[in-house]
Amino acid sequence: MTKAKNKSVNINKNKSFTVRFAGDSGDGIQLVGTRFANATAVAGNELSTLPDYPAEIRAPAGTLAGVSGFQISFGDETVKTPGNKPGVLVVMNPAALAVNLKNVDKGSIIIANSDAFSQAGLEKAGYKTNPLEDGSLSNYRVIAVPASEMTEAALADSGLAKPQVMKCKNFYMLGILFWMYGLETEDTKGWIKNKFKKVPAVAEANLKALDSGYAYAEATEIFDARFETIKSAVTPGKYRNLTGNEAAAYALLTAAKLLKKKLFYGSYPITPASEILQTLAKHRATDVVVFQAEDEIAAMAATVGAAFGGNFSATGTSGPGLSLKLESMGLGVIAELPMVIVNVQRGGPSTGLPTKTEQSDLLQAIYGRHGESPLVVMAAASPADCFYTTLAAARIAVKHMTPVIVLTNSYLANGSEPFRIPKLSELHKFEMAKLPPPDQFKPYSRDPKTMARPWAWPGLKGYEHRIGGLEKAEETGAISYDPVNHEKLTAARSEKMRLVAESIAPTKICGKDQGELLVLGWGSTYGAISTAMTEAEAEGLDVSSVHLRHVWPLPPDLGKVMKRFRKVLIPEENLGQLRMLIRSEYLFEPIGLNKVQGQPLNSDEVLAKIKEVLGGK
Repeated sequence: MTKAKNKSVNINKNKSFTVRFAGDSGDGIQLVGTRFANATAVAGNELSTLPDYPAEIRAPAGTLAGVSGFQISFGDETVKTPGNKPGVLVVMNPAALAVNLKNVDKGSIIIANSDAFSQAGLEKAGYKTNPLEDGSLSNYRVIAVPASEMTEAALADSGLAKPQVMKCKNFYMLGILFWMYGLETEDTKGWIKNKFKKVPAVAEANLKALDSGYAYAEATEIFDARFETIKSAVTPGKYRNLTGNEAAAYALLTAAKLLKKKLFYGSYPITPASEILQTLAKHRATDVVVFQAEDEIAAMAATVGAAFGGNFSATGTSGPGLSLKLESMGLGVIAELPMVIVNVQRGGPSTGLPTKTEQSDLLQAIYGRHGESPLVVMAAASPADCFYTTLAAARIAVKHMTPVIVLTNSYLANGSEPFRIPKLSELHKFEMAKLPPPDQFKPYSRDPKTMARPWAWPGLKGYEHRIGGLEKAEETGAISYDPVNHEKLTAARSEKMRLVAESIAPTKICGKDQGELLVLGWGSTYGAISTAMTEAEAEGLDVSSVHLRHVWPLPPDLGKVMKRFRKVLIPEENLGQLRMLIRSEYLFEPIGLNKVQGQPLNSDEVLAKIKEVLGGK
């Protein structure tokens, strides 16, 4: 890389930075956002990302409905969310500016592809005049880059047609960002070479566009500052930048490995859970079976069948798919078989907002089955935590012989963060009851410590037994219509949930163990709550927080913990589902902070509510 000479450049250091890329889906926004995220990870930064794309496969180019975004915050260990507002906004067209400007503070940097701000482009975005020229952006640091023109000039000798050349302008803009943040380009260059190895001319064009953008930023006087993060100490180990869906998939693989069993994953493609299916499909082998079913009902039924067959089985879906799986989940409950159901929540109801995020399936997960069908529900807190929560769910499923639901959502599933890859030796082994001798085997005899029945499967001589949805006789498993027996087994399945609750670790409180206000969260609100808590403590506010991984059954000490605080605030990306649950279980009224906009809660919103509740104290 050629370095500019005699150019004075200011270096702005900070603990973290937030950048947002925006443009048409056809501009490759998610691609360059992901490559930028990987480059920051390679540089040793903590990071959190928020892909934000339209539901339409290809909305009309240049329109507000077609804007795709990718936001990333990166820096030291304080980074736990994708950031509230970007300090740098990169827009590929006027529509991207129109959609995102309201979320950018005055004084921030806007880097715009000025070539896209034509009269036609401005009209599609609802502009009457060019905002790059009419003074309406005077409170921002606007850097207009003729990216289309510069990319075309750089690739004049590439031999590619103009439409192919224009597809490279995203890498031109990415090169500019790499220079601004002092990031190495080698990892991205290696990715480009591998991605386009079958079309060398395209690979070479994207490589040249990346270098050209970097050189443009380095040489031109309009870029008078670079940015550098102040990094924290990193725990030694091997890291990989993982999305929540990838983390959940690797947790299932790890669970099967620890159990020394075959993994069966039965699923039907659905946004935003499909990447779990796609990730596991890359690992198909003799010990990994991936089944793409014809519908959600078949996927769930196959998952139950695979568990009966002695495999570690799992399935994944989103809210509408979970609805279709509910009947067969009841079969898993009455058959008392271990399996994991990952529900990647999205905006609803019905098709709703299929590419946006929500936490609106909590009550469905806990109560959404017919009959008394209790099962365990857990919630992941971050993309990397999708690994540990899914693995913990697998342990409970096997230990207690029960289906377990893991709730993530679109924000966690598509977002990413660095994940330190653990060694198998660092992970706890699974607890699983040993089969009794064949002459002592009774399919519904129970371990009194877990209420788990023996996990016997076809092919084991002496362990043959019936399976199905009809009620079982106590211990023998024969079909029974006896009303007293039904009540006994209903109580036994309920007792299983009580024993799961007893095994939950004591509730961890962030902050003082008693006081004025407790912020109680679950799932994807963790980052926003944690960041807000740091700011609240710095201001001397009397506030503590608890974050739930186990949302059903609830931790047995939660009621005692909440009683030590005068008020309880529950931030949720729904209309108050955990708040309703807490109210019904503990007979008091928590305070709600609720957001249902398809976007995650941010720390500013949580902090503002904390201050409101505390009355400014």
